[in-house]
Amino acid sequence: MKQHLLTLGLATILFSQPIFGQQKATPSRNTPAKTVNTGNLIPLDPSVKIGKLPNGLVYYIKKNIEPKNRAELYLATRVGSLMEDEAQQGLAHFTEHMAFNGTKDFPKNEIVNYLQKAGVRFGADLNAYTGFNQTVFQLPIPTDSAAVFKTGFKILANWAGKISMNAADIDAERGIIVEEDRQRGKNAQQRMSNQLLPLLLANSRYAERIPIGKVEILNSFTHDKIRSFYTDWYRPNLQAIIAVGDFEVAEVEKLIIENFSGLTNPKSPKPRVYYTMPDNAQPMVKIVTDAEQPYNVAQVIYRQKSTPVKTTADFRRSLINNMINSMFAARIQELTQKADAPFLFAQGTYGPYQNGLVWGYDAFTIAAVSKDGTGLKKAITAAVAEAERMNKYGFVASELEAAKKNVTAGNEKRFKEKDKTSSASFVQRYLNNFLEGTSMPSIEYSYELTKRDLANISLAEVNAVAKTYITKNNQVVVVQAPEKEKANLPTTNELLNAIQNAGRDVVAYVDNSVNKPLVATVPTAGKIVGEVKNDKIGITTLSLSNGVKVVLKPTDFKNDQIIFTSFAKGGSSLAGNDDFLSADNASLIAQSGVGDFNPTQLNKYLAGNTASAGSYISNDYQGFSGSTAPKDLETAFQLIYAYATNPRKDAEIFNKTITDMRAMLANKDANPSSVYSDTVQAVLSNYHKRAMPTTLSDLDKINLDKAFAFYKDRFADASGQTFVFVGNFDIEKIKPFVTTYLASLPSLNRNENFVDNGVYPPKGKVSKTVYKGIEDKATVQLFFHGDFTYNAENNIQLDALKSALEIKILERLREKESGVYSPGVGLSVQKYPVGHYYFTISFNCAKANVDKLINAALDEVNSFKLNGATAEDIAKFKSEEQRQEELSLRNNSFWLSYLSTRLKYDDDINMILSKKDRLNNVTVASSKKAAQQYLNGENYIRLVLVPEK
Repeated sequence: MKQHLLTLGLATILFSQPIFGQQKATPSRNTPAKTVNTGNLIPLDPSVKIGKLPNGLVYYIKKNIEPKNRAELYLATRVGSLMEDEAQQGLAHFTEHMAFNGTKDFPKNEIVNYLQKAGVRFGADLNAYTGFNQTVFQLPIPTDSAAVFKTGFKILANWAGKISMNAADIDAERGIIVEEDRQRGKNAQQRMSNQLLPLLLANSRYAERIPIGKVEILNSFTHDKIRSFYTDWYRPNLQAIIAVGDFEVAEVEKLIIENFSGLTNPKSPKPRVYYTMPDNAQPMVKIVTDAEQPYNVAQVIYRQKSTPVKTTADFRRSLINNMINSMFAARIQELTQKADAPFLFAQGTYGPYQNGLVWGYDAFTIAAVSKDGTGLKKAITAAVAEAERMNKYGFVASELEAAKKNVTAGNEKRFKEKDKTSSASFVQRYLNNFLEGTSMPSIEYSYELTKRDLANISLAEVNAVAKTYITKNNQVVVVQAPEKEKANLPTTNELLNAIQNAGRDVVAYVDNSVNKPLVATVPTAGKIVGEVKNDKIGITTLSLSNGVKVVLKPTDFKNDQIIFTSFAKGGSSLAGNDDFLSADNASLIAQSGVGDFNPTQLNKYLAGNTASAGSYISNDYQGFSGSTAPKDLETAFQLIYAYATNPRKDAEIFNKTITDMRAMLANKDANPSSVYSDTVQAVLSNYHKRAMPTTLSDLDKINLDKAFAFYKDRFADASGQTFVFVGNFDIEKIKPFVTTYLASLPSLNRNENFVDNGVYPPKGKVSKTVYKGIEDKATVQLFFHGDFTYNAENNIQLDALKSALEIKILERLREKESGVYSPGVGLSVQKYPVGHYYFTISFNCAKANVDKLINAALDEVNSFKLNGATAEDIAKFKSEEQRQEELSLRNNSFWLSYLSTRLKYDDDINMILSKKDRLNNVTVASSKKAAQQYLNGENYIRLVLVPEK
């Protein structure tokens, strides 16, 4: 299918902010340092067992049965890169890596090996991250095996104080971390960040201790430097164990005492210093350009000190901040849809500074993207002017009412799901409490406090808080733009003057809500003409009078969730070549709203309503998808009916989208990754005109009338639609909605199918190298592909081959060659329009290592063809599959995907019940046969991106 940037939306633009490696969700810290009303201290969740060992280690334990037979174990350490001395830069992060390279009780990579055998996936489940102030290890683990569960705590204790720091392992890891820096950086974003960080971090300690460190130090530090860092800082009085899951609290407490009491602190511990940033009275401005930067971006940041949410006053302020963010976002969205909008994209949010990486600070950040350098001043001025409108006039009552409704809906949903809340979400609260002191109230307490605050938060109070966002001091202005726009960018003085004068002539906001029903006239209901039950997998299939089929699977996995999707054959494959571009972008019609409601008005109409739904048109199918809570189920059905029968034709929104995409495409080829991605897309489709990347000339061929007509035609005949609903509903109670809103959809009984337009990958061996970029960074993708008989038996053999190959590629390219950070092995299979499979081996590396690493990867492939996978790796695959299935069978999203895929492909709907038998058929011999058949290299595509010669 042709991949269009148009379908991505402007909100996907990534601002070039500093990247410091993996980062978890940040704690709520939306409270200014100075608060007039301090409120009462928020009580800790009484269901959590909190204790402290004599050595100072803190632990949090909570019994939670979602998911069943699972636990989330975390080791948190209040230690990050800020603790490094000059010669240790990067070693906090390096230490995190070494935890997986051998400990006292688990030599070499035995931790990863042991956990994989237990069904724990490295990377996806088992992981860690390092920031300025903290290092956190995560270990999801099964609890139905007493031995594995107990070993989990032993692993945490080894990370906490028993990492081996073997000299050979340290040296072998150097290259991997250098490659991590290459994979995450070596691009325009990193180069501009390097220039911006001293400004954004105010030349503080933060600016001097970026977690990835310095490559020259990583390559040359002596072993004693990292060993002393570990000895000095990995100590129990800076650590916490968090355990949440399906277990007995008393048993876990015993395991913690048993495993962690023996850890000791240094006799003369180094003081743990908490660093701040200096204030700036005058605005600081930095304009940076780069030849590979595709967008013109300006940001105005108003930084202020903050404290964690600890009291009821803090909580109330955080609630108000969240509502202000949502109301301001709605205003920006409304502006963005206008034909004369001065920016391609804009936003304004109040929250933790630098995404929470810098403790103790919040910021109100306004950003705008313009189509060129000439328009950047106007774009950021308009965005700041909207903030000034908020500052001068505040919000109106209807906006606050909508915001309160949305908060109420979320609050009710959390409360209804309190006994179905995942263990992982609890962990984050306790982690934030340990690291920064953020409150961790019970769900019940938060629910009642939110209800109470919403009832008496006034518009005047909200508007008073909004006035505090724009501050006189601690202002930072940054511009990031393409090098070719350098001469067109505003100067520092022009930027400051524009920002200072923005909003002088603004008037009060006028709400343009639409006061009409979503569906003006309730349609005449159709009938259910057939009903078939399948008790084996718990589904009921309804046949409707208009030819629609509805598959219903009631579940108790979530208390307040219903999700759904539908499909019918056809899609844009039915469009002729001359009209294909308009047809392929017909989904833009749905992005214009529905009926009398544009997107902003629809959001306001749905305020407080959990229902969401939309339509889609892909290459082969068209249909609907969405979700809702049971209380709003009828609204979800109304949305389906409205999108099918009353689409909105909005020339202003449609043309604005095309204009915006024209501006984005104009600079797209500056980015090496974009050029490479386009090449991959073109080669894999064998340069078929229906699958080529979108060009500027393509945009000229997209016609609103044709797109709208195609959209209407795709949904004029519902007789081929199959709907799947999964979640907490009663079949008899959902039937009236089915007959009213689905059985009444128009039906022409066209009995359509999609068209095979001949978009296939090239046969034989293909090699193409793209020369683009200025950094020493190469990207490699190796494709093995071919025709394929799609069935459950073949699929699981491919899955096993992919899993085992992924293990060996990681071991060879990362661990043995030290040449990559995170290589990947991908697998994609399709049944229609023709059966085909794709294996992909991908990685980033230094240009000089491309051929060596490709040869190493192919060597592993050849080994599979000669010997098959190892028995140990097949055992790991089976264990992971079984463990994932245990989770999947209690997951609504899994069932929605499973049922819709089986129905699309006319598969046996009960095949999930025989998966264990198919797993038993995976052997060393079968993996060898699969490798010989599917990795034979007859159809092999080698695509490489290297810097320009």
